[in-house]
Amino acid sequence: MKIKAIAIDDEPLALELIRTYTAQFPALQLLQTFDDALSGAEFLRCRRVDLLFIDINMPDITGIDLVRSLEEKPMVIFTTAHKRFAHEGFELEALDYLLKPISLERFSRTMQKTMAQYHYRHTVAAPREPESFFVYAEYKQVRIWMDEVEYIESLEDYIRIHLLSGRPVLTLMPLKKVLEKLPHDRFRRIHRSYIVAVRSICAIAYRRVLLHSGISLPVSSTYAEDIREWSGK
Repeated sequence: MKIKAIAIDDEPLALELIRTYTAQFPALQLLQTFDDALSGAEFLRCRRVDLLFIDINMPDITGIDLVRSLEEKPMVIFTTAHKRFAHEGFELEALDYLLKPISLERFSRTMQKTMAQYHYRHTVAAPREPESFFVYAEYKQVRIWMDEVEYIESLEDYIRIHLLSGRPVLTLMPLKKVLEKLPHDRFRRIHRSYIVAVRSICAIAYRRVLLHSGISLPVSSTYAEDIREWSGK
């Protein structure tokens, strides 16, 4: 499973360098880059990532304040031209602190540290919760990674699993059966025809949830109270 990352920096050249460097590490998947810190923060509220590259000195909000605001913190690598912020960065248990201009050699050392930490989090320190499950689709067993599921839709005897990347997977299975495979803290049933990954929810309105992708799904009265309790509303 790849390390999913994003990068936030108000300097386009810095983001281009990170794109170039990360492309050389097959274990790393750079999902998106942001030259606006607030847009990056909004993405992090809706999507789970493993690794965050972030500049410190940015308009609107500093990288340090942005990281402090996150409820679930990924591994963090600060990238900045200023040494004076290093102490604050490490107080937040940042994985590393890269001074610009960043050399490929220095970036490579950081990636070795990142992969070791990722392995530790997902083997030694992590609870033994399944990260994937299999369904039968297109005449073969298809592995579905839970982090890639956006929502699941019931189509009578079939379900369609909508993924964050790639086309949906259609399989013969009742919605109730697939719900048994999913951890309750990460997925909620919101309707007789829908299960949604809670990390995909950006907003909750009356009897509807809005996903980060822009999709709006109905919430039935049966499940409305559960969604209200989950959201703290």
